[in-house]
Amino acid sequence: MTIKPLSIDGCRILADTLGNLPDMVNDVHLLRRGLCRAYIMGSPSHFKGAIIQADIEPNELSGHGSSSEALWELLKRLECWDCISVPSEYAITLGKTIEKEMGIRVKYIDDICHVLETPVVGFQNDDVRMLSSTDLELLRSAPTVFREYNLFGSPEKLLSDSFVAGAIVSNRMVSIACMTSCNDNYADIGVGTLKKWRGRGYATAGACLVVKRVQEMGYIPVWSTGELNIASLQVARKLGFTEVSRRTYVVLNKQS
Repeated sequence: MTIKPLSIDGCRILADTLGNLPDMVNDVHLLRRGLCRAYIMGSPSHFKGAIIQADIEPNELSGHGSSSEALWELLKRLECWDCISVPSEYAITLGKTIEKEMGIRVKYIDDICHVLETPVVGFQNDDVRMLSSTDLELLRSAPTVFREYNLFGSPEKLLSDSFVAGAIVSNRMVSIACMTSCNDNYADIGVGTLKKWRGRGYATAGACLVVKRVQEMGYIPVWSTGELNIASLQVARKLGFTEVSRRTYVVLNKQS
């Protein structure tokens, strides 16, 4: 049995219900911009379970609500997903249900949410600078792996509605830092560096530039990353971010 996604108006109501919290920033951003599909058990303003499926990464779901049972009722009607981020308090309960009903083992990875409420620690790198509208072709030609950091729908929107910094080497972008999303109070920061160019401080310097712009606009910067991403956690600490909350990814182990 298939389920129908929420309407545009329903998505906006759901965004308001989720609220302006640091660990909700990506989902609220996607819902308000119409860049995802959302499925609920209940109503957008009062639901037992809700699942958000981003257009840019449809195999990675985000789940909300008070009931793991409601989330499972939604999950079993969706196809082609690999993992779902849920409140940590019922991640294991949901995981056991998935294992029983789907016959697939799961693993659990914490997603750690940080915020920065003090001025960012300064870092510089001669190869790193802010991008402007004149860099559109540079951004368009950037490695496809960097596209996952763009939750604004297009390179044009990322440059016009967000803040983007990059490490430019031989007229090629080898590292990116940007405001990936925002709600009324918070702005999420994303960074990525091509493997060959890691360990040179590009992500730290780029993130520093973007965070400064975000703070100037009155947003509180957010940094979310998986517990196994040691490099990202180290950059967050260098810049002064502190942990405020955790969610848990329930990941299908399709090799088992």
